[in-house]
Formats: sequence, C-alpha cells, structure tokens
Amino acid sequence: MSTTRGKRPTDPNQLAKWVVEQSTSEPDSPKVVPVPKSLSSYMSAIGRKGGAIGGKRRLLTMTPEKRREAAIKAAQARWKKPPA
Repeated sequence: MSTTRGKRPTDPNQLAKWVVEQSTSEPDSPKVVPVPKSLSSYMSAIGRKGGAIGGKRRLLTMTPEKRREAAIKAAQARWKKPPA
C-alpha cells in the first residue's frame, strides 16, 4: 500500500494503517513563505496594491455627481494645507 494520497482501502485494517500513515507522514513539500525585511515596508506594499485596485473600482461604481463632489472635496483639502 503506497503512502500517497489516493484511493482509500476498503478493508478496515488496511484503512486504519492508511489513516495512520497519512496522519504521521511528512508533507511532500513545505510551503516557503518569504520573510519581509521589515514589516512596515511589507504592509506598505500590500496597501499600495489594494489602493490601486480600489480607486479604479470606486470610479466605476460612482455616479458623475459623486465623482464631482469627491474631486471638489479633494481640491479643497489640498488648497487648505499650509505651504511646506
């Protein structure tokens, strides 16, 4: 009886042996997760990725009036800031 995942045996004794082999065997290939150099840079990259997608989707769902309101609000916020 091989230890690869496949057809389960019908005999109860062979089934018990198969279950034990499956539960105690080592995984075929462990998943390698890349470790980020710094957590903040990793989270920043993830946020940029989601932000790029979110803006495009938001524009598709907004009405022209809502887009205009958002643009006016953004312009007012930009001009309100004191010069650096």
